[in-house]
Amino acid sequence: MKRIVRRVIAAIVLSIGIVAAAVGTSYGQDKVVRIGYQKYGKLVLLKSKGTLEPKLAADGYKVVWTEFPSGPPLLEALNVGAIDFGNTGEAPPIFAQAAGAPIQYVAYEPPAPKGEAILVPKESPLKSVADLKGKKVALNKGSNVHYLLVKALEKAGVKYSEIETVFLAPADARAAFERGAVDAWVIWDPFQAAAEAATGARTLADGSGIVANYQFYFASKKFLEANPKIVDAVLAELSAVDDWAKGDIRAVAEQLAPSIGLPVPVVEVALKRQSYGIKPITDAVIADQQQVADAFFALGLIPKSIKISDVARKPGT
Repeated sequence: MKRIVRRVIAAIVLSIGIVAAAVGTSYGQDKVVRIGYQKYGKLVLLKSKGTLEPKLAADGYKVVWTEFPSGPPLLEALNVGAIDFGNTGEAPPIFAQAAGAPIQYVAYEPPAPKGEAILVPKESPLKSVADLKGKKVALNKGSNVHYLLVKALEKAGVKYSEIETVFLAPADARAAFERGAVDAWVIWDPFQAAAEAATGARTLADGSGIVANYQFYFASKKFLEANPKIVDAVLAELSAVDDWAKGDIRAVAEQLAPSIGLPVPVVEVALKRQSYGIKPITDAVIADQQQVADAFFALGLIPKSIKISDVARKPGT
């Protein structure tokens, strides 16, 4: 387990170097909000809508957008000061906080348990999560599906150490899944919906009755302390985009599909499984997230115990 932790730390150090190099051009700019986003979700919708820029321009701020392939490198960028704001699922902020990243939870989206799943090939003999014992399972290390796998195995009576985890980014995991190099793949939408549509992949379990699958929004501690009203303005525009999205899912799918590179019907399936609403952090949500942190610490996946409440924005601040 110590070797695993050392490899995780080494990977983080390497990723930080890559991220810093990639977005280093944004350093030294004044009155800039640097937002990290992924190919899918409310932030990419906000970017494409273009409503945030004029809103913040009125306060003298420019918006700089940087795309990331997943949550862990996005939070690494926030850690090194390369971005000011972004969002990820449940697990990445646990690893980030344990590594000392100055993150602050500022908002969340309600649970979307069907938006992530453990998939197996259509013809796989595996019928339940219990059947994963001794099998190879692909997933993105430190992502929201990491917690789904931990809790699904626990519910099925299988120890985490009794499976072979294969840590791969979504594109590489999809390739390994299709050629039979792994027995199962733990993945989130829209990759989940795409695999189901293209390969007939079956679901052993999604998050229903196992995990919440929250989406969280973060600001760096320094940026939040200096610019609380700007963070609120970003969240307000996100809420407006969220209201539009939940009212016209087909239109959202048509807008997202070209940038994601997926058919509109596939994106529509994914959008119907996600949740809507941009909400302030609550004690109940902090308690749920603390359970994720405690589970990872118990497994030795993070090097120390952490308190989520230490990095959560307090109501009214």
